[in-house]
Amino acid sequence: MTPSTLTRTDVLDALNPAQRAAACHGLSQPHKPAPLLVIAGAGSGKTLTLATRVAQLVLAGTDPQRILMVTFSRRAAQAMQRRVSRLLHEALGLPGQHRSSAPPQLAWCGTFHSVAARLLRLHAGNLGLAQDFTVLDHADSEELMGLARQQLDLHTSTMRFPLAATCLAMHSRAQGSHQPLRELVEREYPWCDQHVDALKSLFAAYTQLKLTQQLLDFDDLLLYWQAMLDEPNLAARVRARFEHVLVDEYQDTNALQQAIVRGLCPDGRGLVVVGDDAQAIYSFRGAHARGILDFPATFTPSAERITLEQNYRSTPQILAAANAVIALAQEGFPKTLFSARVAGARPCLVNVLDEAAEATWVADDVLRRREEGLALKQQAVLFRTASHSAALELELSRRRIPFVKYGGLRFLEAAHIKDLLSLLRWVQNPRGVLAGLRVARLVPGIGPAIARRVAEAMSAGDDPLRLLQTFAPPPRAAEEWAALVAAYTALAAADAPWPAAIDDAVNWYLPHLKRLHDDARVREADLRQLCALAAGYGSLERFLTELTLDPPQATSDEAADPLIDEDYLILSTIHSAKGQEWHAVSVLKVVDGCMPSDMATGSAAEIEEERRLLYVAMTRARDHLNLMLPQRFHVTQQRHHGDRHLYGNLTRFITPEVAQCFDVVGPTAPPQDDGDTAGGGVVLDMAQRAMQRWR
Repeated sequence: MTPSTLTRTDVLDALNPAQRAAACHGLSQPHKPAPLLVIAGAGSGKTLTLATRVAQLVLAGTDPQRILMVTFSRRAAQAMQRRVSRLLHEALGLPGQHRSSAPPQLAWCGTFHSVAARLLRLHAGNLGLAQDFTVLDHADSEELMGLARQQLDLHTSTMRFPLAATCLAMHSRAQGSHQPLRELVEREYPWCDQHVDALKSLFAAYTQLKLTQQLLDFDDLLLYWQAMLDEPNLAARVRARFEHVLVDEYQDTNALQQAIVRGLCPDGRGLVVVGDDAQAIYSFRGAHARGILDFPATFTPSAERITLEQNYRSTPQILAAANAVIALAQEGFPKTLFSARVAGARPCLVNVLDEAAEATWVADDVLRRREEGLALKQQAVLFRTASHSAALELELSRRRIPFVKYGGLRFLEAAHIKDLLSLLRWVQNPRGVLAGLRVARLVPGIGPAIARRVAEAMSAGDDPLRLLQTFAPPPRAAEEWAALVAAYTALAAADAPWPAAIDDAVNWYLPHLKRLHDDARVREADLRQLCALAAGYGSLERFLTELTLDPPQATSDEAADPLIDEDYLILSTIHSAKGQEWHAVSVLKVVDGCMPSDMATGSAAEIEEERRLLYVAMTRARDHLNLMLPQRFHVTQQRHHGDRHLYGNLTRFITPEVAQCFDVVGPTAPPQDDGDTAGGGVVLDMAQRAMQRWR
């Protein structure tokens, strides 16, 4: 298709002026446009704006194969693909049912990690990588770190040495933030300062294990991508592949991801990043608001900036409260969200006596709105920390109100899923010791020592399959071992059909599933879901990589019974709720000590991120917003009799001026304490204690 045959105006009709300016940025220029930063306020239609820009680029003659779109989840990438396709259909006047006439899809649209994995497969030989390298999920990375920890005998240290999970977190933070290890430890893990040298040795051993077995963890994908961009010849080849680069949720990028973006577009031309500094809430992943705040000055001349302030989600009353909260931030790009929606109810500050009363009030409110016609799925309860919903979960269970809590066991962490995927990973990469250990130990009669001998021999040998086939197992394991060898051989065959081959893996594993798990029938449904997912990928390697980088969120291997209700209430941490929206939202424990968290008041930067967390929570609501204020917290950890409790104060983020944006429900002041008498009450001003900590 050629630009002269296309219409470029129709797809812009749905955009407001700011969105249109972002979508059309630089299109009239004869060369690649200057860098652009789009500050997209909550609910401001950034997905539509980005998709329209991509459509405009294609309509202007850009080859879709040369557009790179980086998102933070595969679901976002898929949503972008669908939106772009629909816009191009509309612009070209193609009937929706004429799929044979469908415009081309974006070939390079995905997460940072999935794009990195594709590029590394293409250039593996130039990087010293084998074509069949395996991407480790978080659990396997932790297990490998634990193996390195044991090899160095650090687990026998007379001083408390950090566990494998903590070591992996330190390693990841150091990689993603570009911080020297000693500086990171002193700042984030001061109790480990005497172990810095041992940690360096541990991380070197962990890296060597990965290199030997051709394994990459999530951080390695980005490190190798950056390495490509640091090598002039490779960098030129990668840059030549993309004419335009668009990055979504830029406020969530860490230093390593920001370096990759700069490496792709050193002069910024052809680069558009979209984000919101007011929603930067992932410092625990190494992402800080400074990344987006400093973006314009990264280039010379500075990047242009367009701000999207029209909100299409919330009522004016909710936006007024959210604007008032974020306006008190110490720094940030100025913006004031506004809405063309008709006026609605003011948000509420709901005072309740204690956590039990909070749970009762929320449950009553949820049921009341349900009777008024608002489905449970259209309502959400958000909280700063997963433990904050404990009392509410009990109350919902007592009343038989179904709910789903986000942040539970992930799909790839379930034992039966890891078992099956380990077999597939071992076939795809015979050098992977972790996968081999797990699979070999599934065979009755094969213990840890024998499993390790087999896996390590295959990792070091020139003909791994031959080693597996000629290994002599103990007599008691001979029959089951032969079945494993047969399944492995069939899966490893060059002509093994895909995705039908995964059925062979499932058939081998089913007897072990039934032997190991009482609820095998429920878990088998997960395996069938895995087979269905496999059908969407062209190869075993692509399937394993994509599944590891962006796994499904839930599995039947959870504490609760499988969900049988067609409607259910949403419970979610604020971090997990980002990017979502509901008609009615209640936020639990909006008091100092909980929000901001008592553990996040060590610096002004931490407190500012806590302010942004509250802002994110408030802007999830479309029509109704309640901030819950329990006034008394019972203390169960102290060994005293009677009613030991603390009093909580309204979060410092709701100042008297901000509070004027809310209606107040319930008592306006906490009850007077009767002293340390029979009840043993303890009055503690949580706000003052938190303020003193960071001053």
